[in-house]
Amino acid sequence: MTLLSTLHDTDGATLRGDVTAGLTTAVMLVPQAMAYAMLAGLDPIVGLYSATVPLIAYAALGTSRQLAVGPVAMVSLLVASAVGGVAEPGTSEFFGYAVLLAAMVGGLQLGMGYARLGFLVNFLSHPVVSGFTSAAALIIGLSQLKHVLGIHIPRSHHITEILSHTMSQVSSWHPLTMAVAAASMAALLLLERLSPRFPRFLLVLAVSTAVSWWADLSAAGLKIVGSVPGGLPTPALPTLDAAAMRALLPMAITISLVGFMESIAVAKGFARKHRYDLDPDQELKALGAANLLGSLFGAYPTTGGFSRSAVNDQAGAKTMLAGLVTALAAGLTLMFLTPLFTFLPKAVLAAIIMTAVVGLVDLGEVRHLWQISKPDLALLVLTFVATLVLGIELGVLTGVLASLTWFVKRVSTPHIAVLGHLPGHDVYRKLQTHPDAQPIPGVLLVRFDAPLFFGNVGFLKRSLATLEADHGTELRAVVLDAKGIGDVDASAVSALEELLEHYQGRGVELWIAGMHGPVREALERAHFMERLGEDRLVFRVHDAVTALTA
Repeated sequence: MTLLSTLHDTDGATLRGDVTAGLTTAVMLVPQAMAYAMLAGLDPIVGLYSATVPLIAYAALGTSRQLAVGPVAMVSLLVASAVGGVAEPGTSEFFGYAVLLAAMVGGLQLGMGYARLGFLVNFLSHPVVSGFTSAAALIIGLSQLKHVLGIHIPRSHHITEILSHTMSQVSSWHPLTMAVAAASMAALLLLERLSPRFPRFLLVLAVSTAVSWWADLSAAGLKIVGSVPGGLPTPALPTLDAAAMRALLPMAITISLVGFMESIAVAKGFARKHRYDLDPDQELKALGAANLLGSLFGAYPTTGGFSRSAVNDQAGAKTMLAGLVTALAAGLTLMFLTPLFTFLPKAVLAAIIMTAVVGLVDLGEVRHLWQISKPDLALLVLTFVATLVLGIELGVLTGVLASLTWFVKRVSTPHIAVLGHLPGHDVYRKLQTHPDAQPIPGVLLVRFDAPLFFGNVGFLKRSLATLEADHGTELRAVVLDAKGIGDVDASAVSALEELLEHYQGRGVELWIAGMHGPVREALERAHFMERLGEDRLVFRVHDAVTALTA
C-alpha cells in the first residue's frame, strides 16, 4: 500500500487513529531525536532536522504502515565513529560531513533498492547483529558518562579508554549533575514500568527543564543545552569533499546495511501482526530517499527504530499518515518551541539515551543460541568482544568476515548421510541416527544434502573415498540420493563425470536417485546421462536397491 492509495481508502476512524499515533510518537521523538543527535556528536537541533523531511519521504514511498523513521541510537553511534575520524565534534565541518554521510547512505540505499539488492543484508547474520548491538549498547551507555558525571572524557569507542578516563577523574565528578541524571533515569524507568504508553520522555524533559530554569542550576555548574536556533532548515546541497567521501565510504556502507536490517526487522514484525505484505527493495528505496532528501535539509542518517514504532502501533497507527503527522509536529516544534529547550540539562538527554539502549543488550539471544547452535553463539560472542576491544568499524568487519567464513565452511563441507534400509518399509534412513536401519551388502547408499558446486565437489569425492573404505565389504554399487542436490555447476558436472569414469574403471555401478529436473537438464546438456545410462537414474533409493538385489 502506498501513501496515495492510503489517502483514497482512509476513513474517519483510521484518520483519528493516525493523528493520535502521530502526535504520540512525536512526543517521544522530539526528546529522543535531540538526545541521539548529541550522541552522534551534533547539536541537539540537528536531531529535530532529522525528524522532519526524512519522515515525509519515507511516508510517501515506504510500504510499512507502522514503522517510525528518525534518529536511532545505533546509527548515531556509527555516525559519531565515522565523522569523528575526519572532523572535530562540535565544529561546522563535523556537521557538514554528517550531512554528507546521510547523502552517501541515501544514495547507496537507493541504488541497492533499484538494483534489487535487498538480499545483501543477509550477509549480516542475526548472531553478528545481536553481538554488535549488545556491544554498541554498552559503548553508547558509557559514552554518556561525561554528561552524567559532569566531566570531560575524550571521545572514544573503546570501553577501556572511557573507563580509564572516568576513574582518573573521580575527584572531579559533579554531584549536582549526577543527581539530575540519576533522578531522570529513575523517573524514566519507573514511568515505563507503571505505564509504558505514558509520554515519559516528554514529562521528564519538561520537569527537568522547568526546575533547571527556576533554580538557575546552570549557575551551579549543571551543563544545559543553551540557545537553540529556531525555524526550519534552509535547503542546501551537502558539501562534496572527495577525500572525506573516501574516508566515510566504509561506514556509509555499514550504516546502509545495519540501518536497513534494523528497519526491515521491525517492519516485518508489524507486517506479520497486521497481515500485510512488505516490499524489501521498495523499503530500501524509501529509506534511501529519506536519507538523501534529509541531507538537503541538514539531517544526519536515519532509519526505522523499534521503540518509537512500537509506540506508533500501540497508539493506533494504521497507515503512513501517522508518519506525516509526526513530521508536522516536529516541524512545528522547530518553528515555535525551540526556546523552551534552552535550560534543558544535558544530563537529562544522557539519561534518555542510557535508558533507551538498555533493551539493546540481548541476553535472551545468548540463552537461545546456547540451546540451539553453539557455532552461532560463538559468532555472537566474537562480534561482541571484537566490537568492545577493537572498536565499532573493526568489530562489525570482524563479525561479518567470521560469519562469511563460517558460511563458506558449511557450504563447502555439507552434511553427508550413509543410509540403511528400515525392515518392513521401502524407506531408507541415516545409519547413525536409526539403529534399526540395515546396510545393504556390497551397496553404498549416500545422501548429499546441499547444492553441488565448485566449493564442495572435492569434499564429496573425499567423503565417498572414506565411506568406501569404511564400508567393510566388497563394493559393487554406489547409490547417490540426490534429493538434497538442488543445483549443479560446471565443476559439479565434471566431478560427477570423473566419479562415473572412476567407478566404471573398477566395475562399480553408479546409480542416482531423486534427481531434480534442473539438475537432470544440466547433466543431459553435458551428455552425462548417456554415459550413466537411463536405467541407472531412478526416482527412489528403494528402486535402485530393488534392481541391485533382484
